[in-house]
Amino acid sequence: MDIVAALFVESIDMKPAFEGGPTQIDLGGVHFSAAPPEPPPCTVAPHLVVLARCAPDESGSGVLEVIFRRDGEQVARNVQPLQVEPGKFTYRLVRAEVDFAEYGTVEAHCRIDTGHVTVVPYTLVPGPAG
Repeated sequence: MDIVAALFVESIDMKPAFEGGPTQIDLGGVHFSAAPPEPPPCTVAPHLVVLARCAPDESGSGVLEVIFRRDGEQVARNVQPLQVEPGKFTYRLVRAEVDFAEYGTVEAHCRIDTGHVTVVPYTLVPGPAG
């Protein structure tokens, strides 16, 4: 199985492209940085969506692991089983609570089983001055 994409999103909506047709995935609020509701230190819980595909000749069973790292150090981890019908696609939502002592970046390291790692940055930035 392969990761097709991994993105931080505000919303996800699934619907058929037309009656009886293939599924269309609408992703809303795709972002790689955000301002927290309050200045650091704070905890944020961004939503990461991981889109995966399974080749027709693969088993369709695996494990999705996402490790959030800051400066190489693990700060959060999510592991979940992944079932994909061979020849099809699926998605998984990953939500991790990440503590930020100051503004900066964490990276979500995503992989299925022992496969390729897809790295997605998430940066906490100052909001507008109040």
